[in-house]
Amino acid sequence: MSERITIAIDGFSSTGKSTVAKQLAKALEYIYVDSGAMYRAVTLFAMQKGLISNDGFDKENLLTYLNDITISFEYNPVKGFAEVYLNGINVEADIRTLEVSNFVSLIAEVSEVRKKLVEQQQQFGKNKGVVMDGRDIGTVVFPDAELKIFMTASAETRAQRRYEELKAKGEIASFSSVLENIQERDFIDTNRDDSPLVQADDAILFDNSSLSIKQQFEALLHLASEVISRTS
Repeated sequence: MSERITIAIDGFSSTGKSTVAKQLAKALEYIYVDSGAMYRAVTLFAMQKGLISNDGFDKENLLTYLNDITISFEYNPVKGFAEVYLNGINVEADIRTLEVSNFVSLIAEVSEVRKKLVEQQQQFGKNKGVVMDGRDIGTVVFPDAELKIFMTASAETRAQRRYEELKAKGEIASFSSVLENIQERDFIDTNRDDSPLVQADDAILFDNSSLSIKQQFEALLHLASEVISRTS
């Protein structure tokens, strides 16, 4: 039996981390964890409680609710991946909206939120055999991961991909608003005090600007297979 490893995929928003991570986990028969979805779930919770909006962010009140937030993943055999549940309710579609995207980086800046979610994420990967994507997986969550990937692409490329995705879901959004959202998230993610988005020293830089989803998957599967063979 091949040795199971931990695969950490970090990178900027809308680089397609989740898509390729799901494919990789399925091919290797590993657990897949979308850490970004966990922050989106907390964001949705805050929105539902009226704690964050265009009028402001009641951070202190959110902290009083942290113990009331339970996030879990349940595998959907029809869709072929695990969907996100917030306090027992399937919120997979609700957390993928542009409205949630507009606030998620502000939620992810909160140290107490990050501490709570990092602890959960580390539990998911305690037995290895996991593929996890996010912003600080290779630097904070799994600093000893055997394979670390840092994904990037131009802001314009990422905005176009996200714009097409939203259109396919029937959401109303302009390309300019999507690009602005991505640029704002890049700034917040790379400049926050707690666990800013940075490439781990031992991570492989992976620019997918000109790669199809299939090409990305094949390249990362090859990298994973090489690491697994070396550790077996």
